[in-house]
Amino acid sequence: MTTKRFPYSAFLRGPSEVLPTLDSADVILERRDDENLILMRAERFEAGTASLRIAARALAIVARRNAGLAEEVLAEELPWLTWLPDTERQECVRELLAHLMAGADTGELLPFARALTSWRSTAVIWSDPQLARDLHGPFPGDGPDVPRPLDAS
Repeated sequence: MTTKRFPYSAFLRGPSEVLPTLDSADVILERRDDENLILMRAERFEAGTASLRIAARALAIVARRNAGLAEEVLAEELPWLTWLPDTERQECVRELLAHLMAGADTGELLPFARALTSWRSTAVIWSDPQLARDLHGPFPGDGPDVPRPLDAS
């Protein structure tokens, strides 16, 4: 599906100039001081949501039956997975699939996007052995545990 871009102000001035575009494309309304908005026909939105739900569930079934294959499939799309140690790679795949399943079911995909960004950052750290060692500590200033203060009330 193609997308067309319009300034948000053009939509506010004359929606009748923008709305006919929805027959053949989704519309991105570009705003200067805030996030852009997307307009699309409900039928296309629902088709995308249903497709995502089916794909997420299918991938989750593959992961349950053959974790190695699921990891291989995700690594094809997310090549940075190779930088993660084996145990973290498995945890990453499980967590991303869980967020994807929940997001596909609820329509809320931001937790998946945040987890994806977090795992990608973790993989980048693992790609630099010295940085990974440095971040494991010990850190200067680490000291003994301090007991919790007594309640003064």
